[in-house]
Amino acid sequence: MRIALCQIPVSPDRYVNLSRVKGALAEAAAGGADLAVFPEATMVRFGEDLAAVAEPLDGPFCSELAAACAASGVAAVVGVFEPADGGRVFNTAVAFSAAGALVASYRKLHLYDALGQLESETVAAGSNVTVTSLAGADVGLQICYDIRFPELTRALAVAGARLVTVSAAWATGLFKEEHWVTLLRARAIENTVWIAAVDQVPDPDAKPTRAPTGVGRSLLIDPLGVVRCDLGPSAGVVVAEADLGQVDSVRAVLPSLANRRADVFAFGPAASRIALITGGQG
Repeated sequence: MRIALCQIPVSPDRYVNLSRVKGALAEAAAGGADLAVFPEATMVRFGEDLAAVAEPLDGPFCSELAAACAASGVAAVVGVFEPADGGRVFNTAVAFSAAGALVASYRKLHLYDALGQLESETVAAGSNVTVTSLAGADVGLQICYDIRFPELTRALAVAGARLVTVSAAWATGLFKEEHWVTLLRARAIENTVWIAAVDQVPDPDAKPTRAPTGVGRSLLIDPLGVVRCDLGPSAGVVVAEADLGQVDSVRAVLPSLANRRADVFAFGPAASRIALITGGQG
C-alpha cells in the first residue's frame, strides 16, 4: 500500500480546509497513493464554536470529501465533527473509499481531559472500536489522545487491523513531541502493526493570539517500530510505501500477539463494542 501523510494546517474556515484537503488529495494521487491520512479536526480547528459547524455525515462537508476522493481515486481518513446531544459534538474520523463511498466512521473514545484541557466540555465520547476494509487492507482508526491507551490499539490488532491510522491535533507542551513519537512507536511494536499518524501543523494565516493546534511530526512506522517517514514541523504531503506483508513476517518471528495470556489477563474486546465494517473496498 502507498500511503500519503497529509500534514496540513487547519483554518477556522471549513471551506479553506476543504480546499487544502482537495489539494493534498491531488498531490497524493500524483504520488500514486492508495490511501491519504489527514489530521484530527480537519473540518475546523479547535477553539472555534464546534457545535455551530458540526454536520451529519451526509452533510455538505463530507459530501465534498467523498467527491474529492472519487475525483482523485484515493481513499482517505479525515477528521470531522458531528452533532451530539446536549450541544456537544462527536470528534469523528471518517473513512472514504477511492470511489467516494463512506465505509466507516469512528467517534473518539478517549477525550482530552488532561494537562489543563477539558475536551469533554464540548465533545461527547464515542463507544465503538472500529476496523474497516479500506484501500484493500484491514485498517483500524484512532484519534490523537487515544494513543495513550494501549488497550485500544491492542483491540484493533486483535480485531484484525494490519494498519492503524492516528489522526491528531497534538498540542504543544513540555515533552509532548517526545510523547507523540514514543507512544506511536510503542503501539506499533506492541501490536506488530503499521502506524500512519498524521498531525496538524500551525496555520500560517492564524492570528498571533491563537495557540498552535499541532506539532507536525507525522509518522509512518513499521511493525518493528522503525520510523519509515517523518514529516518534521512543516506542512506537506509525503507518499510512502507500507508493505503490509511485513506484518506476517514479523509475527512469524515475534509472535507477541499469539503469546499473550488472555487466560490470566481478562483483556479482550467485547464483541458488542467492535464495529467491524466490511462494506467498502476502496
